[in-house]
Amino acid sequence: MENEESIKVIPLGGLGEIGKNITAIEYGDEIIVIDCGISFPDEGMYGVDLVIPDITYLKNNSKKVKGIFITHGHEDHIGSLPYILKQLNVPIYGTKLTLGLISNKLKEHNILSDCELHNVNAGETIELENLKVEFIRVTHSIADSCAIAIHSPIGVILHTGDFKIDYTPIDGLVMDLERISNLGKEGVLLLMADSTNVEREGHTISEKVIGKTLTRILSNAQGRVIVATFASNIHRIQQIVDASVKYNRKIVFSGRSMDNISQVAIELGYLHIPEDYIIGIDEMHNFPNENITIITTGSQGEPMAGLARMAFATHRRLFIEPEDLFIISASPIPGNEKLISRVINELFKKGAEVIYEDLEEVHVSGHAYQEELKLIHALVHPKYFMPVHGEYRHLRHHAKLAEKLGMSAKDIFTLETGQVLELTKDEARLAGRVHTGSVYVDGLGVGDVGTVVLRDRKHLAEDGMLTVVVTLERLSYSIIAGPDIITRGFVYAKESDVLINEVKEIVRIELNKCLENKIIEWSVLKSNMKRSIERFLYEKTKRRPIILPIIMEI
Repeated sequence: MENEESIKVIPLGGLGEIGKNITAIEYGDEIIVIDCGISFPDEGMYGVDLVIPDITYLKNNSKKVKGIFITHGHEDHIGSLPYILKQLNVPIYGTKLTLGLISNKLKEHNILSDCELHNVNAGETIELENLKVEFIRVTHSIADSCAIAIHSPIGVILHTGDFKIDYTPIDGLVMDLERISNLGKEGVLLLMADSTNVEREGHTISEKVIGKTLTRILSNAQGRVIVATFASNIHRIQQIVDASVKYNRKIVFSGRSMDNISQVAIELGYLHIPEDYIIGIDEMHNFPNENITIITTGSQGEPMAGLARMAFATHRRLFIEPEDLFIISASPIPGNEKLISRVINELFKKGAEVIYEDLEEVHVSGHAYQEELKLIHALVHPKYFMPVHGEYRHLRHHAKLAEKLGMSAKDIFTLETGQVLELTKDEARLAGRVHTGSVYVDGLGVGDVGTVVLRDRKHLAEDGMLTVVVTLERLSYSIIAGPDIITRGFVYAKESDVLINEVKEIVRIELNKCLENKIIEWSVLKSNMKRSIERFLYEKTKRRPIILPIIMEI
């Protein structure tokens, strides 16, 4: 294989995880990047806001990178761009709505004027020196979604992006199965397909079904209707708007991302709302409750989003009123089940009515179920297959599905992030690994929170902190003030006087021992104090708080 021409597929994120989707395709001296997403922190990442991919490999090969090609405008596919473009400024290619959402993000980071954005329509092909990148329309839970076909001298690589097969989409733009079928007939070297819903049998429901459910629910609503959904789900928002207009309800958008995305979608012609039906939160009091629909963020139970703040009465302008009806038009992302359950319970406690996925069909997935995946495999019949977009179990299930459809196990590659798949016209193999990983965004800091900081935060969260303050006189080798003990998250000092006094005595004994031997090196004093306190506290409490000794010297 060394002497043959080859193309490399290098996943830098998105395998074995939900989110952080980014893949590099390398041929000769050209690299194209597909997507550039974020993932959200898990419960062990204390204080972390976002997780972005480590692009060391792309930075090391920056002269080769010809552009980032975006399949659609969801956060797990575009969210890292403002951070990545500060390190690697290359052209961005995407469809109109996708670029509208990206522009909004870049504007917030004050880098829009420095970036090169290229609008591409579904069906168009971008030609580079050796590679051609074709955008193919697919249906998903956001408009303007595309699969991407990379045409290379080695063969065609088809990356489905996120998709479902919806024969009756809201905008009437059906998935281009004909083009996908034609590519299959011409020959596809490698298929990379969305694995998110591979465990689910059957077909996804059409988005239009939700419109019927929403219309029926709104026809019987007596007071305000508050719908929580993903801000990026323009088609869902359109159906909420259509049902509201039918029953003469004014539309109020609540939440920063909901305001921003709906504004972009209206300006670009993806969201159609009669002008006199949009009102601001401050104008609601001019209309009776039965003529109000509020579309809000927080469908995942996020504590700072609109829905949770209404539920826990911390919203500055929206309060629960009699006969309010809440509709949660989304399903929990894995890991968010407890958050959303907590919000639903609180809404019921406050006397509101709540409709959610378990009760009515108020949400459908944007990701293909098994039968839709089978159809794509049947149309494409690729030489090699690589499942993408999902946790490791999803990738394994998708690999098994491909086997059931007749593919040989040796032609299916279930990779981990960082592994390199190298393909020639006649062979595919794993070809080592590149550096990958996660970079944490915490406030304004990017990458300044690492595993050591997270370990300390975890330690503080689980066992608390104990600070010892003592003042020494260097000349007389004596303690002249303290030791004073301050605890946070460990024990409440007033209720644990005995324990705290014992700690003070241990510190005195340890310090006196050192001072008697004329030792006044801070590092020695601190480590001796720390060691003796840690040993004592673990024996007494079976806890290991962080010990911070502070020595002042006069």
